[in-house]
Amino acid sequence: MDKAYKLLSLQKRISHSKAKSLIDSGLVSANGRKLTLARTLLDPKTHFQIQDIAPLRIIAQKGDLLVVDKPAFLESYAIQARFQGYELLHRLDRETSGVLLLAKSQSQTALEIIRAFKARKVEKIYYALVSGIVPESSTINAPILTKKGKSAKSKVHKDGLPAITHITPESIVGKKTLLRVKIETGRTHQIRVHLAHIGHPILGDTLYGGANAARLMLHASDIELLGMEFHAPLPEEFRIR
Repeated sequence: MDKAYKLLSLQKRISHSKAKSLIDSGLVSANGRKLTLARTLLDPKTHFQIQDIAPLRIIAQKGDLLVVDKPAFLESYAIQARFQGYELLHRLDRETSGVLLLAKSQSQTALEIIRAFKARKVEKIYYALVSGIVPESSTINAPILTKKGKSAKSKVHKDGLPAITHITPESIVGKKTLLRVKIETGRTHQIRVHLAHIGHPILGDTLYGGANAARLMLHASDIELLGMEFHAPLPEEFRIR
């Protein structure tokens, strides 16, 4: 037995630091299961797979507004760094893919969109692949409390902030359900926490009890605001058969 990062380093002929970075970024699977700890002890015969990061795609560029289709495993702030002079108008978790908005810093467009988010005048649609069978549409109305620290973690708690999530099953195969999700509020990890709360955690969401998967199976499909609509197609891995 040896530490995962050392075995990965040896097999892929990369440095220890590069191997650790890949594992810490959630990009490495061992025998088909995603690795979460670089120091996990594994058999030297373990087979590793490294997940590729899909290309970043520009959906639209209108005046001071830039809309991109964020790939999973790419940090939102890393995208901001690619476009000098632009600022993020909201964020997506690292493993969440989909529509992400940026605008020229301090522009009128940025101010208008930030105000729209605060006034809850932005409609956001997500798709989530979850464990278990969800037979019908429902609304989850449960307050969320977030603990800040090195990394944020949220939970349903009576002292939390109001949070409302609407879910609709789109397809069911075996013991998995693809859900269309609409949120009225934007609490930290809201969809992840709410779906875990009702007993249907998102696949790949090990932080909130989800089954192991190559990635967090959450995709920001659509955003509608200020008379504009933007769409990011559902990645192939969400198409359950």
